[in-house]
Amino acid sequence: MQHYYLLTALVVLTGALIGCDVNGHVNGDVTATQAGAGTVNGSIHVPAGIHSGDVGTVNGSIHIDDNATVGTAGTVNGAVDMGAHATADSLSTVNGEITLGTGAHVARAVTTVNGAMDLQDGADVGGRVENVNGHIVLAAAHVAGGLRTVGGDIDVTGSSRVEGGIVVEKSSGWFNWNTRRPPRIVIGPAAAIQGPLRFEREVRLYVSDKASIGPVTGATVIRFSGDRPSD
Repeated sequence: MQHYYLLTALVVLTGALIGCDVNGHVNGDVTATQAGAGTVNGSIHVPAGIHSGDVGTVNGSIHIDDNATVGTAGTVNGAVDMGAHATADSLSTVNGEITLGTGAHVARAVTTVNGAMDLQDGADVGGRVENVNGHIVLAAAHVAGGLRTVGGDIDVTGSSRVEGGIVVEKSSGWFNWNTRRPPRIVIGPAAAIQGPLRFEREVRLYVSDKASIGPVTGATVIRFSGDRPSD
């Protein structure tokens, strides 16, 4: 995974925004305009309904309100939170969780290194959903580019549909300090995983007897009935 380049890309994005004076600040929280927003030490707020350009910060969260539209949204240390029916080109952070509200849409990838990822009912991602450490939860969501992690648990619930399969990579590199426990992968009733499920390290793979999945390599499927596994 290209996490080593993610931080550099985010800093370049933020620097470009500030250098171009696109609502850019070095310190302090900012509110995005149609041109976008950038700061270094502060959070960014994208108001409801606004159509904004790229937004980026280094130390701070990004809050995208309901029905807002942004281009690329990226931070290094902070969460990214999308409201209901908001849209973005891509979302990324290094240390922070990412939340997609009901019906939110991201055209390309959603990535974090150390952080949970929560895709709520009707959320839609046109690219991959990827982290190293952190719980990934899909609630009746759609992901077109597959799920990828190293040490994170995965719960695919409701009528979620994942195209591109699931990959759990072998632990390597200095980002992966919390990956000794086998990840717990749960594919719930009515969920569908299209494409291969490939596991390069030990996992606990639970699949509902009512779920649909592609071919599995590197793990033994543990079938369960009901809403959740018993253990």
